[in-house]
Amino acid sequence: MEVTHLAVDQIIKAFLFILFAFFSVFLTLVLFFYFSRKKIVKIAVEKKNQELHYQKEILQSVIQTQEDERMRIAQDLHDDISSKLNVVSLNTHLLKTPNLSEAEYAEIIDNIVTLTKKALENSRRIAHDLLPPVFEKFGLHAAIEELVLEFSSAKNVQIEYVNDLDFSSLETNKQLHIFRILQELLNNSIRHGKSTNISITFVSKNKQNTCFYSDNGVGFKTNFGNQKRGIGMQNIESRINFLGGYINVQSEIDKGVQIEFNF
Repeated sequence: MEVTHLAVDQIIKAFLFILFAFFSVFLTLVLFFYFSRKKIVKIAVEKKNQELHYQKEILQSVIQTQEDERMRIAQDLHDDISSKLNVVSLNTHLLKTPNLSEAEYAEIIDNIVTLTKKALENSRRIAHDLLPPVFEKFGLHAAIEELVLEFSSAKNVQIEYVNDLDFSSLETNKQLHIFRILQELLNNSIRHGKSTNISITFVSKNKQNTCFYSDNGVGFKTNFGNQKRGIGMQNIESRINFLGGYINVQSEIDKGVQIEFNF
């Protein structure tokens, strides 16, 4: 009987030990999954906050770019158009001056014609900056060709442009975004990068429309650290985000810039 009683006690102790061990493992697993889940949620929240912060930066850059563009247009209209039209108006009133000589009359007419011509040229330039006529008539490829010609002839820079894509399949607003991206890149390369050679190539890569852009300018550090990206680069990123693509920027000091973006 004592042996039997001892065996029962050992079985009970073994059962309790197994139960305790099982409970310990179960509790450990519960705690592990709880803290793991908590960490995963924390990482997800941080990632979401970063995305929201990035979207906020993009939105701010778009708003700032729009405001800068409005200010530039307003200044152009005021300085180039309004001022010249005011002088034209003054000269027109001078025509009413009694006893004008033929020479004075001819000089006033000449001033009116000259100023009116300059006002028309400036108004065409402002309209061209907003939306080039060639873009509306012939599409993005022709607009880029004209843009390249303008920069290369006026800025003393060699620009190579190669295009293997058919832009006509893209919506007009998307084509305009691509055009504005190239405008911004060319401005940055020449104004800030002091580039003398620029390459623009559009190809199909992995069944995606891709642009390869490079220059031989002064370059910059791509690791911004705590510093914010410039408004121009933020504006480019916002447009590429609208196009549903990505951008990859590679640059080093004195080694130019290499940019790849798709859409």
